Amino acid sequence: MEAVLDELYTTPPADFVARRETLAAAAKTAGGLDNARRIRAARRPTLAAWAANLLLRTQPEESRHFLELGRALREAYQALDADVLKDLSAQRRRVVSALSRQAAQLASEAGHGLSQPVQQDLEATLRAVLADPDAADQWAGGRLVNALTPPSEFHPGSAPAAEKPGTCNRPAPPSPSASRRRASNDELAERRRARQEQLARAREAAEAAEQRLRDERARQADVDAELQRARERTEQARRRMSAIEEQLRQAREECRQAEHEQQEAEAHSRSAAEVVAQAERAAHETTQQLRRMTRGAT
Repeated sequence: MEAVLDELYTTPPADFVARRETLAAAAKTAGGLDNARRIRAARRPTLAAWAANLLLRTQPEESRHFLELGRALREAYQALDADVLKDLSAQRRRVVSALSRQAAQLASEAGHGLSQPVQQDLEATLRAVLADPDAADQWAGGRLVNALTPPSEFHPGSAPAAEKPGTCNRPAPPSPSASRRRASNDELAERRRARQEQLARAREAAEAAEQRLRDERARQADVDAELQRARERTEQARRRMSAIEEQLRQAREECRQAEHEQQEAEAHSRSAAEVVAQAERAAHETTQQLRRMTRGAT
């Protein structure tokens, strides 16, 4: 049943209702009335939501890495300084843009190009997946009905909120004793180390995602080049076929002309044969008459 619903939500929206009815009828025939009702309850996705579902189902490895990148970014985002945030934001925009183009390509190959507003909704959905754990969970289910809206800022999810570097969220110790100061400094140092580790993981995840997208784009370029070569070969074959068809048309015309000339020649031949036959009969009669006249004279 889950596989049936997964397949339904990768069906283009224009075909969704018809496909839903077909699957529901099949489930009912098989005796699964509950399954049939569940299928009929499925809502048709928007074009942007369908493209996001299609990306998740057809590119599972890329989608898994994208979800991992979102988790790493959410964990590290609140603990970073302005320069690092700017760098990660730029990486995030590049990853979202590249992945949304890949989804648009998949949609186009499925026969449904995405308009600019739909493309924007798709990018907003992917930004939401990176920033919001709830949105990430919805997309990971592969059955989005509507595009997702990204939050105004990253949500840390279950990760502990980190304080800005150089500060401590806990109240100051009641006593300025050296042991308490050392404990506080050790705790702060540990938190800083944890933030650095989160930052390193986020950077590694972002770099890995960009590298995978570069590899995918390179593979896509190879596929596009092969497609272009195939199109050129098809066009050449069509031109050759057109030339052959023209030669065939000319040959047929020449054949019809030759048949017409043959018919005329045959008619002329028959007429000539008739004339020859008449001449032969006249000559025969003349010869017979001459013989009779010769016998009478003797």
